[in-house]
Amino acid sequence: MKLLTKTTIYFLLAMIPLLSVAGFYLFKQFSKKINFRSDKELLSEEVTWAQYLQNEADNGLSFILKTPDIFIAPTGQPASEAPAITDVNEYNAKERHTVFYRQLSQVIAVSGITYQIIIRQSQEQKAALVADITKTMLSVFAGLFAATLIFNWAISKRLWKPFGQSLKKIRNAELQKMENLHFEDTSTKEFNELNASLNFMAGKIYKDYVNMKEFTENAAHEMQTPVAIAQSKLELLLQDTNLKDEQVQSIMEAITALNRLKILHEGLLLLAKIENNQYSTTKEINLTKVTQKYLQLFNEFIKDKQLSVTVNYETDFIVKLHPTLADSLITNLLGNAIKYNLTGGSIRIDISATKYLISNTSSFDEIPKERLFKRMAASKQSGETSNGLGLAIVKKITEANNLHITYRVSDGWHQFEIEKL
Repeated sequence: MKLLTKTTIYFLLAMIPLLSVAGFYLFKQFSKKINFRSDKELLSEEVTWAQYLQNEADNGLSFILKTPDIFIAPTGQPASEAPAITDVNEYNAKERHTVFYRQLSQVIAVSGITYQIIIRQSQEQKAALVADITKTMLSVFAGLFAATLIFNWAISKRLWKPFGQSLKKIRNAELQKMENLHFEDTSTKEFNELNASLNFMAGKIYKDYVNMKEFTENAAHEMQTPVAIAQSKLELLLQDTNLKDEQVQSIMEAITALNRLKILHEGLLLLAKIENNQYSTTKEINLTKVTQKYLQLFNEFIKDKQLSVTVNYETDFIVKLHPTLADSLITNLLGNAIKYNLTGGSIRIDISATKYLISNTSSFDEIPKERLFKRMAASKQSGETSNGLGLAIVKKITEANNLHITYRVSDGWHQFEIEKL
């Protein structure tokens, strides 16, 4: 979830209860003010009627009045000290709805006669007025709420714009070009601190990258020379006719070990270069053609193991990949399919626009997940003198070039599938 979205949600969670409480408070206050005004009118009307009753009593007359809104009649109840004002409702059979009233009730004494006075004031107009004001308040609140959300979103987006720009630069950063990566100052202190830290980090990463690149290049150059010299010296020794069989065997084992060391050295250097992004991926490579090329080059090995190869090319599988990495990817996958296959076994290659699947029969068990794609995890079952870097190299190549590789065993077939992300 985006930070701006999360901020807006928290803002909503805070504002909705606050606006609800504010609306309820305003409604109660408004209703209270209307009731106060109604009560004042009722009391004023009661005073008027009390004066009228006093005038009638002075003339020696008694008074009785009964209407839907006013009831005045003599009563035997004692006079009450203060009027009682309450809300009452009454069902109107004629109009078939309940009518709400604000009612004043009091017993007063006038010239020795006690009168029951009940004065009602209909609340229908009040209810209509309250409904209209409530609708107006809700409309105003909704407008304010929407405006606040829009302003909050716009202001937050503007304030967080420098952060988004820095994030975009980080996403698009390339290790080889990190020397030119720079995060500008902003008007916000916190973002300036962040950008300063990013500038320091980018400089350190680039420096470490240059040091690692120089190390791998020097290692590649310096280690090849002594290995080549050792191999040439051993090959010269083999030409000596006076050597015993045991000596020849020892020299051959030494040459084999040097060959393994050379292959191991090349594999580790390749992994280091991939991890340091030393291979550009601007060129599109057709893995279908690369596969066809190496099927021809490995043809003698395929014949030696009497393997049958089935190839299904739906269309070309084209990816952005350095040519060296494309060759390494296919040679490792195809080499494993040949090396760990049965004599007289099969290899099946299925290629489409989005998937590359290579399958082979084998007498070996499924590779455990904890050892799959791990360095130096060569199979002990095969008896081969492998350096165990093949699948690790394949994994690194796919990870560095927006590809995804999976492994599974189905019906005796060991399958590696590459998909585009």
